[in-house]
Amino acid sequence: MKTLNDLLTLECLPPDWREAALVGRAWLPGAPAGPSPIALRANGDIVDLAGTEPTMSQLLARNDRVALARSAPGKMIGTIEALLANSGDGRDAGRPSLLAPIDLQPIKASGVTFVQSLLERVIEEQARGDTAKAEAIRAQVTRIMGDDLAKVKPGSREAEEIKRVLVEQGAWSQYLEVGIGPDAEIFTKSQVMSAVGLGAEIGLHPKSTWNNPEPEIVLAVTAAGETVGATLGNDVNLRDFEGRSALLLGKSKDNNASCAIGPFIRLFDKGFGMDEVRQADLALEILGTDGFALEGVSPMSKISRDPLDIVTHAWGPYHQYPDGFVLFLGTMFAPVKDRDAPGMGFTHKIGDLVSISTPKLGRLVNRVTTSDRAPPWTFGIGALMQNLATRGLLRRPQ
Repeated sequence: MKTLNDLLTLECLPPDWREAALVGRAWLPGAPAGPSPIALRANGDIVDLAGTEPTMSQLLARNDRVALARSAPGKMIGTIEALLANSGDGRDAGRPSLLAPIDLQPIKASGVTFVQSLLERVIEEQARGDTAKAEAIRAQVTRIMGDDLAKVKPGSREAEEIKRVLVEQGAWSQYLEVGIGPDAEIFTKSQVMSAVGLGAEIGLHPKSTWNNPEPEIVLAVTAAGETVGATLGNDVNLRDFEGRSALLLGKSKDNNASCAIGPFIRLFDKGFGMDEVRQADLALEILGTDGFALEGVSPMSKISRDPLDIVTHAWGPYHQYPDGFVLFLGTMFAPVKDRDAPGMGFTHKIGDLVSISTPKLGRLVNRVTTSDRAPPWTFGIGALMQNLATRGLLRRPQ
C-alpha cells in the first residue's frame, strides 16, 4: 500500500509547473527558524521571497506579484523535490518543509454550491446525523426533487416557484434556501494561520462517527476584492454534527487541523485564469489502511453560482478584508459508497490518505487523524509578528 511519503512527489505539481507562477510558504530552519513566502522557479529551485515581502498577504496584494514569482531575487533554499520529500512523515527540522500557502488571510467558505452536495445536506438534516437513516431519506428526497435543480439559477423566479412547491410538499430546507435562494452561504471555515498544508495530518473531531473530505478549489482574493489565484483545499466535514443541527456548523467545520490548503497558489496570468477554474475537474481519491478505496470527480462546470459571483457574496461594501482572504468554493462530492455495511455509506477511518487534484493546480495529499492527536496549532498571528521582527523582516512602508 502507498504511504504518505510515496505521494509527495513532483506529481503534486501541475504538469505545466515550469510555465506556471507558483507561490507558497515554507518553514525555514535557522536562528531563528520561521515561515517565509516562497516561489517555485522553472528550473526547480525554491526561492525565499521574505526579503521582498514577508507575508503572503502582502505578496498577493502587489500588482507585480507574477513577475516577483518568476524573477524576484531571493535566497535559494533547495529544490522542489527536496522540499516535497521533507513535507510528510519524519520531517527533518534542519531542512525546509512546506506549509499552507497563506498566512494573514481569513479562511472563508461557501457551502451548498452544487446540487449533489445540496441534496446530501438535505439528507443530513432529515437524518439528524444518523447515517443509518440516510439511504431511505436519499431515495425519498431524490424522488421529490430529482436532479432538475441543476438547471435552476439561484435567486431566479424559477427558484422561487420551486421553493413554493417544495414548501407545499413539506420538503423545504434551510440548505435549499442557500442552494437556490438569492443569498449564498458564506461562513468562516477556519481561523487565520490555522490551515495545514501538503503532507500534514488533517483532523476530525474525535466524537464524530460520520464524516468526509470535501475537495474544493480555493480562491485567493486581495483586500481590493480582486481574485488573483487559486489553490486546492480540503474542507473537512462532520456530517453527523451538522446534520444534528445547522447551529453546530462551527463545531463541524473549525477544529484543529481540519482545514488543509495547498500545495501552492497558482497566480492568474496569461496561461491560467478564472476560465480554467470554471472548467476544472476536481478529483478525489481516498485510500484506507483497511484496503478501502474510493474515487470521485467534482466538475466545476456544475457549480450553481459562478465563482466570481460567490466572491461578491463574501466581499464588498458590507464586508472588507484588509489582509485579503481565501474562499473555498464548495464541492458536489459527498461520498455515499458503503464502507463497512450496506446502507451505512462512507465515513473516514484513522490513517486514510486523501488526495485532491486537478491538472492546473496539482495535488493536495493529507492523512486523516483526530484533532486531538494532530499537532496542536501554536503559531498564530502574534508569533508570526514576533518571528518576523526577530528575523529583521518587518520594515516601515516606503
